[in-house]
Amino acid sequence: MLGIEIDPELYQKLRLQLAKFQNRLILVNDSYTNLKKLVEKYKFKPISGILFDLGLSSWHLEKSGRGFSFQKDEPLDMRYNPELNRLTAEKIVNEFSQTEIEKILGDYGEERFAKRIAKKIVDERKNRPVKTTFQLTEIIKKSVLRNYERKKIHLATRTFQALRIAANDELNNLKKVLSQVLEILRSGGRLVIISFHSLEDRIVKNFFKENFQNGILQILIKKPITPSKEEIKINPRSRSAKLRAVIKI
Repeated sequence: MLGIEIDPELYQKLRLQLAKFQNRLILVNDSYTNLKKLVEKYKFKPISGILFDLGLSSWHLEKSGRGFSFQKDEPLDMRYNPELNRLTAEKIVNEFSQTEIEKILGDYGEERFAKRIAKKIVDERKNRPVKTTFQLTEIIKKSVLRNYERKKIHLATRTFQALRIAANDELNNLKKVLSQVLEILRSGGRLVIISFHSLEDRIVKNFFKENFQNGILQILIKKPITPSKEEIKINPRSRSAKLRAVIKI
């Protein structure tokens, strides 16, 4: 197995945890956007199956200290790999224009109140820089509290999602890696992708559909597999997961 983990800190933890599998596992600290190069570098062919587990991990939310969660007071970082990426969530909220912030919240977070939140961020940062998660959450509360009182999700969820996606260029990275998989996956090989929000799932769905129509992929399941009620009770963070799978013809 070839395992790819972009976060250098998490990679080191995984190396220790998976040491007993070292004879069967090649674990690399890199971005999956370099999948084709990594396959060539480690002479990892033929490839019978590829699994993409998209999104962030529970470790990022609970232990990274990089501001992925609005439930902890942490610096607004949100980068998976601080060594390679200079764009932080803090830079976005403090240096981007109101129009740019509004577009990020609207496009990546599908936030209904993107305009209102963006304006409040820009107003607040005139007084002092927005540097922590709690600062940002308070700004969001001032903008939309009444509108979110009866909603199931926390009022900061969509804003934090949008900033994380923007800081890590997640959607473009997904498109980059999908353009490589058909070149390296053998005929009869399977591609399985687990996504965690509608924007990712839409990209995957359209990629599968296009290549099905071109006669390159066979779709294994018409509708994505989602977690059962029992699984969501055990693991609430699985609630938005969608699994799609195809075979290369």
